[in-house]
Amino acid sequence: MTGYLTTHVLDTAHGCPAAGVAIALWSISDEGDHLLLAQVTTNEDGRTDAPLLTDSGFKVGTYELVFSVGSYFAQFNQAAPNPPFLDEIPLRFSVANSAAHYHVPLLVSPWSYSTYRGS
Repeated sequence: MTGYLTTHVLDTAHGCPAAGVAIALWSISDEGDHLLLAQVTTNEDGRTDAPLLTDSGFKVGTYELVFSVGSYFAQFNQAAPNPPFLDEIPLRFSVANSAAHYHVPLLVSPWSYSTYRGS
């Protein structure tokens, strides 16, 4: 496999992988147009069952992952506001080398999140 894109979601409020989080992957053109490339849901390990993009589908450019975390945290019946403070989290990033592995994890709680480029 040449370059590819992966992600996973970690629930930092409960200290576990976030299973069942819906994720949408968009390609963003230079003009700002959005093209939906994939819609997936995280598995029990907080990961997707396969890379989001691989081989010839993985190109230099700008992408956006949108994580639907509001519904994930709502299942825990926490005393959280309605609507939730964080509902959908968009992470926009650019790929400069389509032969590399880009891993974009999300660490999230009902009140905060962070990300980084992993390996």
